[in-house]
Amino acid sequence: METELTKLLQIKHPIIQAPMFLVSNVAMVKEAMNSGIAGCIPALNYRTLDELKVALRELKAAKPKGGAFGFNLIVNKSNVKYKGQLDVICEEGCDFIITSLGNPAETINRAHEVGIKVFCDVVDLNFAKKVEDLGADAIIAVNNEAGGHRGNIAPEKLIKELKVHCNIPIISAGGVGCKADVDKMLGYGAAGVSVGSPFIASEEANVTEEYKQACVDYGADDIVMTERISGTPCTVINTPYVQKIGTKQTWLESILNKNKKLKKWVKMIRFSIGMRATEKAAKQATYKTVWVAGPSIEYTTRILPTKQIISRLVG
Repeated sequence: METELTKLLQIKHPIIQAPMFLVSNVAMVKEAMNSGIAGCIPALNYRTLDELKVALRELKAAKPKGGAFGFNLIVNKSNVKYKGQLDVICEEGCDFIITSLGNPAETINRAHEVGIKVFCDVVDLNFAKKVEDLGADAIIAVNNEAGGHRGNIAPEKLIKELKVHCNIPIISAGGVGCKADVDKMLGYGAAGVSVGSPFIASEEANVTEEYKQACVDYGADDIVMTERISGTPCTVINTPYVQKIGTKQTWLESILNKNKKLKKWVKMIRFSIGMRATEKAAKQATYKTVWVAGPSIEYTTRILPTKQIISRLVG
């Protein structure tokens, strides 16, 4: 199927394997490219810039005709590694960058200088127009069915609104677990979709079997929003531990977040603490487990190779 996204990235199917913190890796992206879709990895999945460089070189060497790969950058001040990550990505090269949680202006300018396309996460028309004006190549429309840091607008409403008012491709993120969902988003006017949660339960994912099995055992009705991970509402599986600790920020965080001078620092601290807790949950199973996922795990009935999950999406 040819769409603006397939033409933009020269891929067979209008699907991006979404970047997922701790989950996405080179093995998954290789399978994505070999199956005719694009794959993306968060730069934060690599502790050092040298590790990031090795991953970029490995993916470039493995890239087949009709495949594409990219990296996700957190572009706000909470990511102290951002500048170095951007330098490495621009030096080594990839097909695209997805920006999240901040002003993408610098990333767009630097990436375009070396021929890398930039897609920007947005949750509404206001941000979509801003990134379009900055020169983004496409918009990642994060709707209210996405996993992780989601938006607040339903897929149909968000896609149609952006389609009317924006002149660059719209890539819908959230609520896609099978081919019928892909077709639905394209029918609303999207040029493609970004799919994450179904790939958590892939054989290639670098997370515990318990995390993968949780995506099999739980479904859409078991996804809740929590403020306890990054300071920004995030979707997680409603495990007994999540039920025990609650999903709201602490009373102290609530008070500090009302102070304009302290708010930024509170968010940075919460982000750092939350990321460490999420990493621990992904790498080892304990009773204190918080697993990030979206409602599209509804379609996950067993742990499968990445290529079989992609087959479910492309039909």
